[in-house]
Amino acid sequence: MSSALDGASQPAPMSPCISVCALDGDGHCAGCLRTRDEIAGWIRMSPVQQWALIHQLKSRRDSRQPRGG
Repeated sequence: MSSALDGASQPAPMSPCISVCALDGDGHCAGCLRTRDEIAGWIRMSPVQQWALIHQLKSRRDSRQPRGG
């Protein structure tokens, strides 16, 4: 029997690539903020792993935003 936690019923997200491909000094892509290994491994990740990475990328993006004040 399949559960929502095993990824069988969860659709895969679209790739976060926005075709701005250049690694910065921290080793993150300037466009999508993935590392080289995350970019190379995307196709082999399960939908659950891909969604988890999407959430990590949001956190990375948020941490790079200048704080208003």
